[in-house]
Amino acid sequence: MADFFASTAKGLESLCLDELKALGAQECKQTVAGVSFTCDWPTAYKICMWSRVASRILLRLVETQADNVDELYQAAYSIPWNKYFNVDQTFSVHCSGTNHYIDNSQFGALKVKDAIVDQFNKTEGSRPNVAKTDEDARIVVRLASKYLAISIDLSGASLHRRGYRTEQGEAPVRENLASALVTRSNWQEKYLIDPMCGSGTILIEAAMQAADIAPGLNRSFGFERLSNFAKFAWSDIQADANGRAETGLANCKQRLIGYDIDKRMVAVAKANIERAGLSDIISVHVHDAANLPAAPSEPGLILSNPPYGERLGELTKLIGLFLSFGASVRENYPGWRLSLFTAAPELLDYLRLRSDKQYKFLNGALNCVLKIYQIGEGGQGTQRKYAEDFVNRLLKNKKKLQKWIKRDNITCYRLYDADLPEYNVAVDCYDDYVIVQEYRAPKSIEPGKARRRLMDLLTGLLQSDLVANDKLVIKQRAQQKGRQQYERNSDEKERFVVQEYGAKFYVNLTDYLDTGLFLDHRNMRHYIQQNSQDKKVLNLFAYTGSASVHAALGGASKVTTVDMSNTYLNWAKDNFRLNQLPISKHEFIRADCMAWLKTQISQRWDLIFLDPPTFSNSKKMDEVFDIQKDHVDLLSSVSRLLNPGGQLIFSNNKRQFKMDIEALDKLGLKVKNISSQSLSPDFERNKQIHNCWMIHKE
Repeated sequence: MADFFASTAKGLESLCLDELKALGAQECKQTVAGVSFTCDWPTAYKICMWSRVASRILLRLVETQADNVDELYQAAYSIPWNKYFNVDQTFSVHCSGTNHYIDNSQFGALKVKDAIVDQFNKTEGSRPNVAKTDEDARIVVRLASKYLAISIDLSGASLHRRGYRTEQGEAPVRENLASALVTRSNWQEKYLIDPMCGSGTILIEAAMQAADIAPGLNRSFGFERLSNFAKFAWSDIQADANGRAETGLANCKQRLIGYDIDKRMVAVAKANIERAGLSDIISVHVHDAANLPAAPSEPGLILSNPPYGERLGELTKLIGLFLSFGASVRENYPGWRLSLFTAAPELLDYLRLRSDKQYKFLNGALNCVLKIYQIGEGGQGTQRKYAEDFVNRLLKNKKKLQKWIKRDNITCYRLYDADLPEYNVAVDCYDDYVIVQEYRAPKSIEPGKARRRLMDLLTGLLQSDLVANDKLVIKQRAQQKGRQQYERNSDEKERFVVQEYGAKFYVNLTDYLDTGLFLDHRNMRHYIQQNSQDKKVLNLFAYTGSASVHAALGGASKVTTVDMSNTYLNWAKDNFRLNQLPISKHEFIRADCMAWLKTQISQRWDLIFLDPPTFSNSKKMDEVFDIQKDHVDLLSSVSRLLNPGGQLIFSNNKRQFKMDIEALDKLGLKVKNISSQSLSPDFERNKQIHNCWMIHKE
């Protein structure tokens, strides 16, 4: 008899314990992320072959206390290593954990390696080599306070690697975890359906259980390369497993069906299923889980690991899926059981089903839950309406804006801006897309509550038919500094065209926090268009050049567009081309506006639009910029570029901004606050969206 340890994922310990007992292990003791046990070598081989939930099987060589580095070294040196491998073989040492005398796990591994090498040099006169990969013996060291354990890994590659999955999706569930989900779901019915099957792992693991196929049947193990390997005992275990698999496949009456909306993943699943030899009992098809096909003739189990969305925008798209999926299973699968595994349990609320059981698991670093439901006959009653006050306000606002939108051909506008205290978001429409921008909740609101409220809000939107599931975009808007608001958010690079007052613009709803068009400046852009005929116009901090486009459309003789980003200057040029405006007639300058202003000696303009950031410490700028502190100097520099009778439109979005009118008066600048006139109907409810001023010289 020898001492062993089976490691497993947190949450699977009790399953691992039951499994080890059934396979012949003795003196089993459950711990965190594993089970210790004793058995003979043939039983250890059998456990490696048949364990569906263990990650590794370790032969425990030393389990003791070590108070210092010397005791660690001596513990490793005392092990008769030549019993397990010889000088012609290779080994590796893997150390995890630290303590008061080992503050670096690599140093712990080095000391054990030294002890092994020194022992071989003394007893054999030579030493085995260390290998980083494909080693003959894998040594595992575990440190925790004074605790020390040194083991040999019998598994080789982790036991979850069955050998059938050479391709996988973006967020696959590990094979041993998938097997645990099948066990916890207690599948005994004839049918099992995975409606979002991905690479087919759950289907394959379920089929292997149903057909009595050993998970280790088609792979090798680390113990096969050890000196004490009992070849004949292992051959008997292999022969038994092969016989059971052949019989199990021939007699298996259960059938498994997989669906996935992604054709590529269905092809991957088919290839994995074929490698596992399970094509006769598993079939997979391209189909949308939101609208499942009719159920087979008798009840079964629906088991799946649906997408959970790591980012808020992904979660948003999934709300519609879960609402539709829940409706589909209630309508088409009465009498069936449903078992779903997810890292986002809040999504399961949208199924509108009540779970009978739930189990907690750890999937890597993610806290996950498996919820099991009994699908009742005839649905689950009246559909709940989410966020009714919010939805009613949206409908009211949209009705109010319709006449203006139609008259001025506005295709992008603000529909809602935190009108109700409990729904702290802004909602913008861009054609048939809807963007929900979540403002950071106050610290007094518990994060979980804020999250649930947001999810209800998004669900209410989808239920209202105001937006299609694939046209809803969610953004999380915290307070931004400088050009943070313009920074790239993703790499999707999707854009389309919107329009206002005869001008067309490219917008991008996903790649950046902002879209390329500030809706609250619409009135001032229209003013610029109406007052640019035959004038020279300067657009500073121009972003994507929307004000420049309006000026050019209004007949400006020349428009100068200044921004320090090549990306946005190119975007501005694209906007000019979109409106069939000549690029060569106008100027596009890449520069730090603050530095550029200092270089302007002789040029003058008739109309200047100035919309600087509230704050910036960009590396591209020479100095830190603060609009409250620096606005007088900025306006002084810009105003000297005005021709006699010229106009300067100055805007910023600092809520508590105070214009230093007295200082500007001393500079000979007359200032008029036009903030209220600058707001179009969709922003009349938020008077603090920006400050806007008209400035001219005396």
